[in-house]
Amino acid sequence: MWEAHLDLVRRCEAHPFVQGIASGELPRERFVFYVEQDAFFLEAFARAYALGLAKAPDRETMDAFRELLQGVFEELRLHEGYAARWGANLRPEPAPATQAYTDFLLRVAALEPVGHLVAAMTPCMRLYAHLGAFLRPRTNPNSPYREWVETYSSAEFEALARRLEALLDRLPGEEEAQRALYRAALRFELAFFEAAWQATDRSG
Repeated sequence: MWEAHLDLVRRCEAHPFVQGIASGELPRERFVFYVEQDAFFLEAFARAYALGLAKAPDRETMDAFRELLQGVFEELRLHEGYAARWGANLRPEPAPATQAYTDFLLRVAALEPVGHLVAAMTPCMRLYAHLGAFLRPRTNPNSPYREWVETYSSAEFEALARRLEALLDRLPGEEEAQRALYRAALRFELAFFEAAWQATDRSG
C-alpha cells in the first residue's frame, strides 16, 4: 500500500512546511501552530488505538496496540517540551483539517473492523518514520526543529511503525476498503502540513 501511494509521499517530502523543518527556516508561529494541532490529533490517535485494543482478536494484537498506545504518550511528552519552550497551547481549538482527520480516524475506529482501522492509522506512522529518515541527512545542524527530525528518524519510532504495519499485514479486512482508507489518511496528512504552512501569527 505504501508503494502504491508514493505520489502523496513525494508531495509531503517536497512540502514547504517539511522542507522548512530541515532548513530551520520555517517560521516559528507555523511550527507552534503545528505542535498545538498535533497535540489535539495525538489525543484522538490514542483513543483510536484504545478502540483497536478493545477490538483486538487475540492477546498478541492487544499487546501490539498497548505498545503503540504507549508510543503516542511518548510523543505527547515531546510536545509538552515544545510547549514549555515556545508557549504552545496543547489544548487548542482544532483547525478544520485537524478536525476532519480526527473525525475520520474515530469514525473508523468506532464503526469499522480492526483490520480497517490499522489501514487508516498506518500511513501516519509510516510517513513520519519515512520523513524522519528522509530529512535527517538534509537537516541543518542549527535548525531549531532538529529534535523533531531526530525523534521520527529514531530506531524506536521505526520499530513502532513496523509494529503497526505487521498488524495491517496480519489482520483481515476488505482490501479495496483498506486501500481507500490508507489513501484517505495520506491525503489528510498532506492537508495537515498545508494547514500549518498557511498558519499566520495569531498575535498579529
